[in-house]
Amino acid sequence: MPISKTDWELLIERKRVDTRGTRKRTVGRYQVYHDGRAVSGLSGVVAETRGPGDNSRPGNNRRIEAGRYPLLTQDGTNYVTIGYTPNRNPAAIPRPGLELGKTGKRSEILFHPGRGFLSSVGCINPARTLANANSDIDFEDSRKRVIAVIDDLKSYLGSSFPGRNGKPIPKATVVIDGEP
Repeated sequence: MPISKTDWELLIERKRVDTRGTRKRTVGRYQVYHDGRAVSGLSGVVAETRGPGDNSRPGNNRRIEAGRYPLLTQDGTNYVTIGYTPNRNPAAIPRPGLELGKTGKRSEILFHPGRGFLSSVGCINPARTLANANSDIDFEDSRKRVIAVIDDLKSYLGSSFPGRNGKPIPKATVVIDGEP
């Protein structure tokens, strides 16, 4: 699924499935685009839960379906877009995150920091690299990546960026491609 080459887009291209014992994760690449141009320094790897993608049932422990999703500021207990804790301890909340909208019967599908093999029940965790199933997500690196994406959105949108959590982010889309 190609990007539209307009506005702010985060493209996720799913590449493979890793298995460690009984656990599975989907691994792909992400890249942020401004009006179709790749933004240097805003790319890496993402981990999601196992497939196939399924938006038809809540709580199904599957990744979301490939498609286009509008972004929202997250307004939760554990993750928020505005007002996350400066504490880098993985247990400190609220942590930084963004919410994907229009996910069918699924809710609270987030782009948020991960750690270990996977920190997701349908969400998306960015990372520097995940060479194989034995590679773990480094929380501090993952957190920095989420914050960099949030900061880039704020910079790109300027005064159009919402001032509160739980609001649609204009001209911002996540595009997910692939069903490995």
